Amino acid sequence: MSRSAIKAPHAPVMLGEVLEYLQPRDGGVYVDGTFGAGGYTRAILDKADCIVIAIDRDPEAVARAEVLRGEYGVRFVFLRGCFGDMRELLDAAGYSRVDGVVLDLGVSSMQIDQPGRGFSFRFDGPLDMRMDNASGQSAADLVNSTREEDLANIIYKYGEERLSRRIAKAIVLRRAESPFETTLDLADLVRGIVHKSPKDKSDPATRTFQALRIAVNDELGELERALEALPDMLKDAGRAVIVTFHSLEDGIVKDAFRKYAGRQESVSRYLPADAPEEDVLFKLVTKKAVNPGDEEVSLNPRARSARLRAVEYVGGAA
Repeated sequence: MSRSAIKAPHAPVMLGEVLEYLQPRDGGVYVDGTFGAGGYTRAILDKADCIVIAIDRDPEAVARAEVLRGEYGVRFVFLRGCFGDMRELLDAAGYSRVDGVVLDLGVSSMQIDQPGRGFSFRFDGPLDMRMDNASGQSAADLVNSTREEDLANIIYKYGEERLSRRIAKAIVLRRAESPFETTLDLADLVRGIVHKSPKDKSDPATRTFQALRIAVNDELGELERALEALPDMLKDAGRAVIVTFHSLEDGIVKDAFRKYAGRQESVSRYLPADAPEEDVLFKLVTKKAVNPGDEEVSLNPRARSARLRAVEYVGGAA
């Protein structure tokens, strides 16, 4: 990947590796389930004379999709919706099995950089965090109405924040006086409880904000539904390439891929761990997570926590 490509605004993370493992080819049909700024989609279309079906639930993605439609014509198809529903979206659009699926999980840099979307504690803005900001519960709704115990569990489970109970208690006490409305209001409260250690480069509010964003958008549920759909989506030798950004996502992908490849761990040392050959749906293309290169990390800090895993469908498409 060239330096100019990495420096470009909203650079797609691990683009070179995604193309290497996806292996787009002429005549193929590929799904970019997290369209965003269209970086992966554009690269796949430029790599091969193929079709890319892009999916995104963000209303702002529609305008970006129109730009690519003007450039690539019928080779580009945009479907508005959640990637967890991609099997249903493809069916409704008249597509059966495809040659590949790529997912770049989490929030995009474009969404983070817009204060009005409420994803970031770096800017003051409404406490929203919805990827589809036209519907559903916002982060403010969640913070201002969720029971203390449930709120603590969300922050601990999705943010892996050790001080989740103290944070939840402080939130409940404060919201009794006035509800939380802005990102900095909540971030300042969390910073008063979680003190930054010299070894920790992240903001003290990072884990709490991550947890709320995941809960608001049902991100792990979306991922699980997408993984469950893969066997019914891919053609023989079709590949799925998934880029994750935190351990919760990566763990879900790792476990699902190993299960599909017949590599689940055995509950007994007297029983074989691997599944019978006829039950194996995928083969692992990556034996372990692939990390971004040092050059990309130095030029694109968002790539630092990225992990890529890939599988190939061998289950025999109906």
